[in-house]
Amino acid sequence: MSQNNVLKGVFLVAIGATTYGMLATFVKMAYSEGYTTAEVTTSQFILGIIGILIINAFQKIKHKNNVVKATPKNIFSLMLAGTSLGMTSLFYYLAVKYIPVSIGIVLLMQTVWMGVLLEMILEKKLPSKQKVFAVIIVLIGTVLATNIIHNDIKLDWRGLVWGILAAASFTTTMFTANRVATEISSAQRSLYMLLGGAIIVFSFAFVTQVTPFNFEIFMKWGIILALFGTIIPPMLMTAGFPLTGIGLGSIVSALELPVSVMMAYVLLNEKVIFTQWVGIVLIILAIIIMNVNFKRKN
Repeated sequence: MSQNNVLKGVFLVAIGATTYGMLATFVKMAYSEGYTTAEVTTSQFILGIIGILIINAFQKIKHKNNVVKATPKNIFSLMLAGTSLGMTSLFYYLAVKYIPVSIGIVLLMQTVWMGVLLEMILEKKLPSKQKVFAVIIVLIGTVLATNIIHNDIKLDWRGLVWGILAAASFTTTMFTANRVATEISSAQRSLYMLLGGAIIVFSFAFVTQVTPFNFEIFMKWGIILALFGTIIPPMLMTAGFPLTGIGLGSIVSALELPVSVMMAYVLLNEKVIFTQWVGIVLIILAIIIMNVNFKRKN
Protein backbone atom coordinates (compact mmCIF):
# COMPACT_ATOMS: atom_id res chain seq x y z
CA MET A 1 0.00 0.00 0.00
CA SER A 2 1.50 3.36 -1.01
CA GLN A 3 2.18 6.17 1.44
CA ASN A 4 -0.25 8.42 -0.47
CA ASN A 5 -3.10 5.95 -0.01
CA VAL A 6 -2.41 5.69 3.72
CA LEU A 7 -2.37 9.49 4.07
CA LYS A 8 -5.61 9.68 2.09
CA GLY A 9 -7.15 7.10 4.44
CA VAL A 10 -5.97 9.01 7.51
CA PHE A 11 -7.51 12.19 6.11
CA LEU A 12 -10.85 10.50 5.37
CA VAL A 13 -11.07 8.83 8.80
CA ALA A 14 -10.01 12.04 10.56
CA ILE A 15 -12.73 14.11 8.86
CA GLY A 16 -15.31 11.40 9.54
CA ALA A 17 -14.38 11.19 13.22
CA THR A 18 -14.27 14.98 13.58
CA THR A 19 -17.75 15.46 12.11
CA TYR A 20 -19.19 12.71 14.33
CA GLY A 21 -17.53 14.35 17.34
CA MET A 22 -19.53 17.53 16.68
CA LEU A 23 -22.88 15.71 16.59
CA ALA A 24 -23.79 15.61 20.30
CA THR A 25 -23.27 19.37 20.67
CA PHE A 26 -25.78 20.03 17.87
CA VAL A 27 -28.23 17.62 19.55
CA LYS A 28 -27.86 19.49 22.84
CA MET A 29 -28.48 22.80 21.05
CA ALA A 30 -31.63 21.35 19.45
CA TYR A 31 -32.80 20.28 22.93
CA SER A 32 -32.28 23.84 24.20
CA GLU A 33 -34.78 25.03 21.57
CA GLY A 34 -37.44 22.63 22.86
CA TYR A 35 -37.16 19.79 20.34
CA THR A 36 -37.65 16.25 21.64
CA THR A 37 -35.43 13.18 21.25
CA ALA A 38 -38.04 11.67 18.93
CA GLU A 39 -38.02 14.76 16.69
CA VAL A 40 -34.21 14.91 16.63
CA THR A 41 -33.68 11.24 15.75
CA THR A 42 -36.59 11.03 13.29
CA SER A 43 -35.44 14.05 11.28
CA GLN A 44 -31.85 12.78 11.28
CA PHE A 45 -32.74 9.32 9.99
CA ILE A 46 -35.30 10.43 7.38
CA LEU A 47 -32.96 13.02 5.85
CA GLY A 48 -30.02 10.64 6.25
CA ILE A 49 -31.83 7.94 4.28
CA ILE A 50 -32.72 10.46 1.53
CA GLY A 51 -29.08 11.57 1.37
CA ILE A 52 -27.76 7.98 1.11
CA LEU A 53 -30.40 7.19 -1.55
CA ILE A 54 -29.08 10.10 -3.64
CA ILE A 55 -25.48 8.86 -3.21
CA ASN A 56 -26.53 5.35 -4.27
CA ALA A 57 -28.27 6.76 -7.34
CA PHE A 58 -25.14 8.70 -8.36
CA GLN A 59 -22.97 5.60 -7.88
CA LYS A 60 -25.36 3.52 -10.00
CA ILE A 61 -25.22 6.09 -12.82
CA LYS A 62 -21.44 6.42 -12.58
CA HIS A 63 -20.62 2.71 -12.47
CA LYS A 64 -23.67 1.58 -14.49
CA ASN A 65 -23.86 -2.22 -14.31
CA ASN A 66 -20.64 -2.69 -12.32
CA VAL A 67 -22.29 -2.13 -8.92
CA VAL A 68 -22.79 -5.39 -6.98
CA LYS A 69 -26.45 -5.55 -5.96
CA ALA A 70 -27.45 -6.60 -2.47
CA THR A 71 -29.24 -9.94 -2.17
CA PRO A 72 -32.36 -10.34 0.02
CA LYS A 73 -30.13 -12.08 2.57
CA ASN A 74 -27.70 -9.09 2.53
CA ILE A 75 -30.58 -6.66 3.01
CA PHE A 76 -32.07 -8.60 5.93
CA SER A 77 -28.67 -9.00 7.64
CA LEU A 78 -27.79 -5.32 7.24
CA MET A 79 -31.19 -4.11 8.45
CA LEU A 80 -30.91 -6.39 11.47
CA ALA A 81 -27.42 -5.03 12.16
CA GLY A 82 -28.77 -1.51 11.66
CA THR A 83 -31.15 -1.85 14.60
CA SER A 84 -28.13 -1.44 16.89
CA LEU A 85 -27.26 1.74 14.96
CA GLY A 86 -30.71 3.13 15.73
CA MET A 87 -30.39 2.18 19.39
CA THR A 88 -26.96 3.85 19.60
CA SER A 89 -28.41 7.15 18.38
CA LEU A 90 -31.38 6.94 20.75
CA PHE A 91 -29.35 5.95 23.81
CA TYR A 92 -26.60 8.52 23.12
CA TYR A 93 -29.06 11.37 22.57
CA LEU A 94 -31.01 10.40 25.70
CA ALA A 95 -27.72 10.36 27.63
CA VAL A 96 -26.70 13.91 26.66
CA LYS A 97 -30.19 15.06 27.64
CA TYR A 98 -29.27 14.39 31.29
CA ILE A 99 -25.47 14.74 31.39
CA PRO A 100 -22.89 17.06 29.76
CA VAL A 101 -21.72 16.20 26.24
CA SER A 102 -18.14 15.88 27.51
CA ILE A 103 -19.27 13.08 29.83
CA GLY A 104 -21.52 11.46 27.22
CA ILE A 105 -18.70 11.02 24.69
CA VAL A 106 -16.46 9.51 27.40
CA LEU A 107 -19.17 6.94 28.18
CA LEU A 108 -19.55 6.19 24.47
CA MET A 109 -15.81 5.46 24.28
CA GLN A 110 -16.30 2.57 26.70
CA THR A 111 -16.62 0.59 23.47
CA VAL A 112 -12.84 0.09 23.87
CA TRP A 113 -13.18 -2.39 26.75
CA MET A 114 -16.62 -3.63 25.64
CA GLY A 115 -15.13 -4.57 22.28
CA VAL A 116 -12.39 -6.57 24.00
CA LEU A 117 -15.00 -8.34 26.14
CA LEU A 118 -17.22 -9.14 23.14
CA GLU A 119 -14.22 -10.39 21.17
CA MET A 120 -13.26 -12.67 24.08
CA ILE A 121 -16.79 -14.12 24.23
CA LEU A 122 -17.13 -14.64 20.46
CA GLU A 123 -13.64 -16.03 19.87
CA LYS A 124 -13.56 -17.94 23.19
CA LYS A 125 -10.03 -16.91 24.11
CA LEU A 126 -8.49 -14.59 26.68
CA PRO A 127 -7.35 -11.12 25.49
CA SER A 128 -3.64 -10.34 25.25
CA LYS A 129 -1.77 -8.57 28.06
CA GLN A 130 -1.54 -5.54 25.79
CA LYS A 131 -5.35 -5.32 25.53
CA VAL A 132 -5.85 -5.92 29.26
CA PHE A 133 -3.38 -3.10 30.01
CA ALA A 134 -5.24 -0.82 27.59
CA VAL A 135 -8.58 -1.63 29.26
CA ILE A 136 -7.16 -0.74 32.69
CA ILE A 137 -5.97 2.61 31.31
CA VAL A 138 -9.43 3.23 29.80
CA LEU A 139 -11.11 2.61 33.16
CA ILE A 140 -8.68 4.93 34.98
CA GLY A 141 -9.16 7.54 32.25
CA THR A 142 -12.95 7.21 32.56
CA VAL A 143 -12.85 7.87 36.31
CA LEU A 144 -10.85 11.05 35.68
CA ALA A 145 -12.73 12.17 32.56
CA THR A 146 -16.19 11.83 34.14
CA ASN A 147 -14.93 13.73 37.22
CA ILE A 148 -16.70 11.35 39.62
CA ILE A 149 -13.84 11.62 42.14
CA HIS A 150 -15.11 15.09 43.10
CA ASN A 151 -17.96 14.88 45.57
CA ASP A 152 -19.40 18.23 44.48
CA ILE A 153 -20.13 16.92 40.99
CA LYS A 154 -23.45 15.09 40.72
CA LEU A 155 -24.24 13.23 37.52
CA ASP A 156 -27.79 12.20 36.72
CA TRP A 157 -27.93 8.40 36.92
CA ARG A 158 -30.28 8.31 33.93
CA GLY A 159 -27.62 9.88 31.73
CA LEU A 160 -25.01 7.40 32.96
CA VAL A 161 -27.26 4.41 32.24
CA TRP A 162 -28.19 5.66 28.76
CA GLY A 163 -24.51 6.40 28.07
CA ILE A 164 -23.41 2.87 28.95
CA LEU A 165 -26.26 1.41 26.87
CA ALA A 166 -25.14 3.62 23.94
CA ALA A 167 -21.60 2.23 24.26
CA ALA A 168 -22.92 -1.36 24.33
CA SER A 169 -25.06 -0.88 21.22
CA PHE A 170 -22.23 1.01 19.45
CA THR A 171 -19.91 -1.92 20.15
CA THR A 172 -22.43 -4.22 18.46
CA THR A 173 -22.71 -1.82 15.51
CA MET A 174 -18.93 -1.75 14.98
CA PHE A 175 -18.64 -5.54 15.06
CA THR A 176 -21.54 -6.17 12.69
CA ALA A 177 -20.70 -3.30 10.31
CA ASN A 178 -17.28 -4.80 9.57
CA ARG A 179 -18.56 -8.34 9.08
CA VAL A 180 -21.94 -8.19 7.34
CA ALA A 181 -22.32 -8.04 3.53
CA THR A 182 -18.85 -6.54 2.98
CA GLU A 183 -18.98 -7.48 -0.72
CA ILE A 184 -21.44 -4.70 -1.60
CA SER A 185 -20.75 -0.95 -1.73
CA SER A 186 -20.49 1.12 1.44
CA ALA A 187 -23.37 3.32 0.23
CA GLN A 188 -25.68 0.30 -0.06
CA ARG A 189 -24.56 -1.03 3.31
CA SER A 190 -25.15 2.38 4.91
CA LEU A 191 -28.62 2.59 3.35
CA TYR A 192 -29.87 -0.77 4.62
CA MET A 193 -28.34 -0.27 8.06
CA LEU A 194 -30.07 3.13 8.24
CA LEU A 195 -33.37 1.52 7.27
CA GLY A 196 -32.93 -1.00 10.08
CA GLY A 197 -32.08 1.79 12.51
CA ALA A 198 -35.07 3.79 11.31
CA ILE A 199 -37.43 1.02 12.46
CA ILE A 200 -36.13 1.46 16.04
CA VAL A 201 -36.16 5.26 15.85
CA PHE A 202 -39.67 5.51 14.38
CA SER A 203 -41.02 3.00 16.93
CA PHE A 204 -39.51 5.10 19.74
CA ALA A 205 -41.03 8.28 18.29
CA PHE A 206 -44.46 6.65 17.94
CA VAL A 207 -44.45 5.56 21.60
CA THR A 208 -42.87 8.65 23.24
CA GLN A 209 -43.99 11.66 21.17
CA VAL A 210 -47.03 12.87 23.11
CA THR A 211 -47.05 16.43 21.72
CA PRO A 212 -47.67 17.35 18.06
CA PHE A 213 -44.55 16.66 15.98
CA ASN A 214 -42.66 19.90 15.26
CA PHE A 215 -41.71 19.59 11.57
CA GLU A 216 -39.52 22.71 11.80
CA ILE A 217 -36.80 20.37 13.11
CA PHE A 218 -36.20 19.14 9.54
CA MET A 219 -35.03 22.53 8.27
CA LYS A 220 -33.55 23.84 11.52
CA TRP A 221 -31.45 20.89 12.70
CA GLY A 222 -32.39 17.81 10.65
CA ILE A 223 -30.05 18.55 7.74
CA ILE A 224 -27.08 19.22 10.05
CA LEU A 225 -27.77 16.10 12.15
CA ALA A 226 -28.15 13.93 9.04
CA LEU A 227 -24.90 15.21 7.51
CA PHE A 228 -22.85 15.00 10.71
CA GLY A 229 -24.43 11.79 12.01
CA THR A 230 -25.61 9.48 9.24
CA ILE A 231 -24.03 10.60 5.95
CA ILE A 232 -20.50 12.05 6.26
CA PRO A 233 -18.97 9.93 9.09
CA PRO A 234 -19.97 6.43 7.88
CA MET A 235 -19.18 7.17 4.23
CA LEU A 236 -15.74 8.67 4.93
CA MET A 237 -14.76 6.15 7.59
CA THR A 238 -15.88 3.20 5.46
CA ALA A 239 -13.76 4.55 2.60
CA GLY A 240 -10.80 5.40 4.86
CA PHE A 241 -10.45 2.26 6.99
CA PRO A 242 -9.44 -0.05 4.10
CA LEU A 243 -6.60 2.39 3.30
CA THR A 244 -5.34 2.86 6.86
CA GLY A 245 -6.01 -0.60 8.27
CA ILE A 246 -8.03 -1.21 11.45
CA GLY A 247 -5.16 -0.31 13.82
CA LEU A 248 -4.21 3.10 12.42
CA GLY A 249 -7.85 3.85 11.57
CA SER A 250 -8.94 3.22 15.17
CA ILE A 251 -6.23 5.56 16.47
CA VAL A 252 -7.21 8.34 14.07
CA SER A 253 -10.94 7.86 14.79
CA ALA A 254 -10.22 8.62 18.47
CA LEU A 255 -10.18 12.27 17.33
CA GLU A 256 -13.92 12.35 17.95
CA LEU A 257 -13.28 12.36 21.71
CA PRO A 258 -11.30 15.65 22.01
CA VAL A 259 -13.35 17.26 19.22
CA SER A 260 -16.61 16.48 21.04
CA VAL A 261 -15.29 17.89 24.32
CA MET A 262 -13.91 21.02 22.62
CA MET A 263 -17.21 21.65 20.82
CA ALA A 264 -19.10 21.36 24.10
CA TYR A 265 -16.59 23.67 25.78
CA VAL A 266 -16.80 26.34 23.05
CA LEU A 267 -20.49 26.23 22.04
CA LEU A 268 -22.18 24.99 25.22
CA ASN A 269 -19.80 26.53 27.78
CA GLU A 270 -19.42 23.17 29.52
CA LYS A 271 -16.78 23.26 32.23
CA VAL A 272 -13.92 20.84 31.62
CA ILE A 273 -11.26 20.74 34.34
CA PHE A 274 -7.63 19.62 34.01
CA THR A 275 -8.16 16.14 35.46
CA GLN A 276 -10.88 15.51 32.86
CA TRP A 277 -8.43 16.37 30.06
CA VAL A 278 -5.93 13.97 31.65
CA GLY A 279 -8.61 11.24 31.57
CA ILE A 280 -9.38 11.97 27.91
CA VAL A 281 -5.68 11.74 27.02
CA LEU A 282 -5.46 8.39 28.87
CA ILE A 283 -8.40 6.97 26.89
CA ILE A 284 -6.79 8.04 23.59
CA LEU A 285 -3.48 6.54 24.82
CA ALA A 286 -5.27 3.25 25.55
CA ILE A 287 -6.68 3.16 22.00
CA ILE A 288 -3.16 3.68 20.64
CA ILE A 289 -1.72 0.94 22.89
CA MET A 290 -4.46 -1.46 21.80
CA ASN A 291 -3.79 -0.94 18.10
CA VAL A 292 0.00 -0.62 17.89
CA ASN A 293 2.12 -3.69 17.26
CA PHE A 294 5.02 -3.46 19.70
CA LYS A 295 6.67 -6.65 18.43
CA ARG A 296 9.68 -6.01 16.24
CA LYS A 297 9.79 -7.69 12.88
CA ASN A 298 12.80 -9.94 12.33
